[in-house]
Amino acid sequence: MAGFDVVIGSRSKYRAMETVDTLLERWPDRKLSIHAADNQGAANTDLIVIATPWDGATQTANSVADHLSGKVVISMANALTRIGKEFQPLVPPRGSVAASVQAAVPRCRVAAAFHHVPAKELGDLGHPIESDVLICSDHPDATAAAAELVTKIPNMRPLDAGGLSLATPIESFTAVLLQLNVHYKTRVAVKFTGIADETGPKAGGKPSAPKAADPSESAPSAG
Repeated sequence: MAGFDVVIGSRSKYRAMETVDTLLERWPDRKLSIHAADNQGAANTDLIVIATPWDGATQTANSVADHLSGKVVISMANALTRIGKEFQPLVPPRGSVAASVQAAVPRCRVAAAFHHVPAKELGDLGHPIESDVLICSDHPDATAAAAELVTKIPNMRPLDAGGLSLATPIESFTAVLLQLNVHYKTRVAVKFTGIADETGPKAGGKPSAPKAADPSESAPSAG
C-alpha cells in the first residue's frame, strides 16, 4: 500500500502463494504489488524483513545467509512467553532477537524495528494504526532504510533509539504492552510526546521491502 514491491517468502513457495492469494483477495482494490517466492527468492531483494516467531528468526536468516551479505535486514520479533495470565520476556543468548540475527549473519546490517506495533492492526489497510516505531541498529544506513519504510506507512513515525544493544529493553517491553491488551481488552500502540515530528532517522534510498518468512509458514510483510 505504501508503494513498495513486496516478496513474501517461505520454505515452501506454495505456502507463500497461498498467503499472497489471501492478501490480494482481501484487498482487491488496492493494486498491491505482492509476489510469492521461497525464502531464497525473498532474500534476493533490496531490503529484508524477518517477521517470524522469535525462535525461528536466526534459523531463517542462516538459511539465506548467502543472499544477505551487505544488505539491510529488519528484525521485528520479540522473545516472549506466557506463564499463566502473564506475558514475560525471554532473553536470547545475545540479549535480543535482533542481536542474535546480527551475530548469526555478521555480513548483513540488522535494524530492530516494529516491535510495538500490533500485527493485526498493521495489516488492516482500511484502518491505519497510529504509532511510533523505535529503530535500533549499529549501522546508520540500516537505521535510515528502516526509517524510510516506516515513513511510507500512514500514521507511522520512525525514531532513532540508538545502537542494537537497545533492542533488548525494546523487545522486552512488548510483554508489558501485551499485558495491557489483555487487561483492557484492546490493542495498544506506543506514541512519544516531546519529539518534533520531523525528528528521527533520515530515510535513505528507495529499496523494495521483501521478507524472508518463517521456516514453517509465511506471513504478510510489515510494509
